[in-house]
Amino acid sequence: MLYWTLVFLVIAIIAGALGFGGIAGASAGIAQILFFIFLAFVVMSLIAAVFRRAS
Repeated sequence: MLYWTLVFLVIAIIAGALGFGGIAGASAGIAQILFFIFLAFVVMSLIAAVFRRAS
């Protein structure tokens, strides 16, 4: 998932540099959403690991 976040971020940067504002904004929005989903999964995984060790 982090891979796709970076792909959309690169697309947003390239599109922004070339002047495609709509595509750049949409790609940046998708990258942001994917990053926060990835971050939530990391936090849930860390919490699950802590509870697994405690048991």
